[in-house]
Amino acid sequence: MKQKVTLAGVEVSRIGLGTNRLRHTPENVALIKAAVAAGLQHIDTAHMYAGGESEQTIGEALSPFSPEVVVATKGGAGRGGPQVLRAEIEESLRRLRSDTIALYYLHRVDPATPMEESLGAIKEYRDKGVILHVGVSNVSVDQVERARKVLPISAVQNQYNIAERRYDAVVDYCTAEGIVFVPFSPLRAEPPRVAQDIARRHRTTVQQVMLAWLLHRSPMMLPIPGTLSLEHLKENLAALQMQLTDAELEALN
Repeated sequence: MKQKVTLAGVEVSRIGLGTNRLRHTPENVALIKAAVAAGLQHIDTAHMYAGGESEQTIGEALSPFSPEVVVATKGGAGRGGPQVLRAEIEESLRRLRSDTIALYYLHRVDPATPMEESLGAIKEYRDKGVILHVGVSNVSVDQVERARKVLPISAVQNQYNIAERRYDAVVDYCTAEGIVFVPFSPLRAEPPRVAQDIARRHRTTVQQVMLAWLLHRSPMMLPIPGTLSLEHLKENLAALQMQLTDAELEALN
């Protein structure tokens, strides 16, 4: 199983960190520093996460960012008009204490704004070299294809896990097109009983089995489980070493 994937031009380990609950505290600043020291190379945040405290914490912990760590953020979750997106991008830059954003997602397609207009505002920042790579989130295959007519798309982020598979077609599309698929809430599922049996056999956790299943599902998969525990983060990273047999994969499927 491949342990790395190219995200935003950087070879990163295929387990990242979701930070939607990351508050701005000294403990969490220390957590982010320790996570990177433990081998984490991808951190995912958003303008709206924890009211902006997630971005603020990451900026304090990591600025200036290492070229070996990809920090991604998102905007346009509530409204996707160009003016809203421009303001959110500027605020994200300030919170992250950075002049550039390695990967920026359109968080959700605004039904009141054509997606092409929203992406057009993001493209302005990409053309200026402020945003280096662009992604889309909560999208269908058709929407990814529409987005790619506006600008290159490096990553797609949708909810996906061992129980929630409605975006199977998007996973397959991204795999075929060489686009990184970033499943959020990768562990927010009731594990099947077979996963517990496999965990016992491998002397590992059910969560590691669920992550390993995702990693085997597609070589372009990069899960971002959220945690506020360094111990759990290290357990998540250890799933990269787990090899499931064909019989185990068939049982999980």
